[in-house]
Amino acid sequence: MRHRSLTAVAIAAAAVTTLAACGNSETASDGTGGTGTQAPAADGPLRVGASVTPHAEILNFVQEELAADAGLEIEVVEFTDYVQPNTALQDGSLEANYFQTVPYLEQFTLDHGGDYEWIEGVHIEPLGLYSESVDTIDDLPDEAVIGLANDPANLTRGLRLLADSGLITLAEGTEDHATELDVEDNPKNLRFQPLEAAQLPRSLPDTDASVINGNYAIDAGLNPTEDAILLEDGEESPYANGLVTLPELADDERIQQLTELLRSEEVREFIEGTYQDGSVLPAF
Repeated sequence: MRHRSLTAVAIAAAAVTTLAACGNSETASDGTGGTGTQAPAADGPLRVGASVTPHAEILNFVQEELAADAGLEIEVVEFTDYVQPNTALQDGSLEANYFQTVPYLEQFTLDHGGDYEWIEGVHIEPLGLYSESVDTIDDLPDEAVIGLANDPANLTRGLRLLADSGLITLAEGTEDHATELDVEDNPKNLRFQPLEAAQLPRSLPDTDASVINGNYAIDAGLNPTEDAILLEDGEESPYANGLVTLPELADDERIQQLTELLRSEEVREFIEGTYQDGSVLPAF
């Protein structure tokens, strides 16, 4: 099993190379993360924080179909934002979470501190550009307003998606930590409107197009392969969503069991059979 510790000190040394990932949000969660610091539970159910779609759906499949035979008990705690699953892990309300990518976790650690252990990637959600007014990127008008996530990790990822399509060019050397200020060539004079990631689907009537994270696109009823006018390539993607825990729990038997189950052939078949629109792809 591969895992690595992510600390504020270690990550800070590599700050210039670590941007681009899942997302960020300060929105209140519907989950039940704790508010006081407490020691993580060393036994009992493994409490795992997860985004509702598809992370909690995948975990619920594991819980209902695979966990009992492996002697594992899981408690799935759902969150609707990208901040509280990590803070709940730090305060001992969770033993693990499953919602983020390595680049997002690195940026989160830089911004908020904490000590985390990345375990393994499970699935990929391709990022997409969606529009209610145009059918192709060629139809985007001059000075089109493009919605982007406002957190550094997703902002970079969204700009890279636009750059890979030829809509813009990023200044050399900024690909891993790009902002709007790093857009060097912009033939259509696109205007960028950073928004909180969860709000991007709701922004579609007010923008010419918006770059939306896979989980929020699915929640909004969007089909990435049919509705996106531009879609990230999922093959060999560095943006796998994976299991994260605390360094002191990295070798916990329950974490190891859950990792094996999440990367099992049964989970692969569940992902491929449930998300046939290409919105979720196995990362193993």
